[in-house]
Amino acid sequence: MRFDRRFVMVMSVSLAWALVVSGVFYKLAGGAGGRGRAAAQKQVVVAIRALDVGRTVDRDSVALRGVPENLFPPGAFSRVEDTLDRPVISAIQAGEPVVESRVAIKGSGVGLGPLIPPGMRAISVRVNDVVGVAGFVLPGMRVDVLVTGKPPNRNDAETQTVLQNIPVLSAGQSIQTDGKSQPIVTPVVTLLVSPAEAEALTLANIEGRIQLVLRNSTDRVTVATRGRGLHDLYGLHPTEAEPPPKPRRAAAPSPAPIAVAAAAPAAPPVARAAEPEQMIMIRGTVKKVEVFSREQEAK
Repeated sequence: MRFDRRFVMVMSVSLAWALVVSGVFYKLAGGAGGRGRAAAQKQVVVAIRALDVGRTVDRDSVALRGVPENLFPPGAFSRVEDTLDRPVISAIQAGEPVVESRVAIKGSGVGLGPLIPPGMRAISVRVNDVVGVAGFVLPGMRVDVLVTGKPPNRNDAETQTVLQNIPVLSAGQSIQTDGKSQPIVTPVVTLLVSPAEAEALTLANIEGRIQLVLRNSTDRVTVATRGRGLHDLYGLHPTEAEPPPKPRRAAAPSPAPIAVAAAAPAAPPVARAAEPEQMIMIRGTVKKVEVFSREQEAK
């Protein structure tokens, strides 16, 4: 069988070009695969089991895993040593990378302490089912604090909003909610406040009765309120709401002071008149008495 030379030449050139193109694509694909494998070698620290809030990261709870370099999480760690002995401030699930925002600095303690930002304070208030909104005040929620009492020099009880948008750190001994977000019936709720707010809350808890008001955690608006008194509830004027002042008991009359008469000044002694000088003259049977005054003697 004889082949046409022109046909053989065309087939040869086509086969050569096919081999060249295949080789080029093979090299390009091999280079891209090599670069992809190199990027996947970026190591990241991940949790191998769930880490709850308040726990400390130990060597048995984390491990290294490779991820593509372009998928490396911001704030993640590449060395296990950088995460050890750091308390967890936000729950980390198994297989989730450990990032800087989920753990506190090393040595900041365990439990509730690492959850308190610098400059803030944690204060606990005793509550009941009513004050604690029937147990629905859970860690992570936000509440307002109301106080009911009698202001100074007022007989009418009033209710005032003293604190607004206050985060709840813990309910009882729990500093996180369970997976089902079940209500926690507890007599103590811990709030995150500033030092000035801690003073106001302590005074309100001592001088009056407090009430927690649950609010949407995304609602951060502070509302200015004037408070409510009993006269507002009954539609009375403030002066009508206040009972008339009780009559004061008359003070016992003090004994009248006894007037002591001033002693009259003693009368000066009356000067006695000087007795005149007398001279008796007797002539025979006749007796004659002559009186001489001192004026006459002076003359």
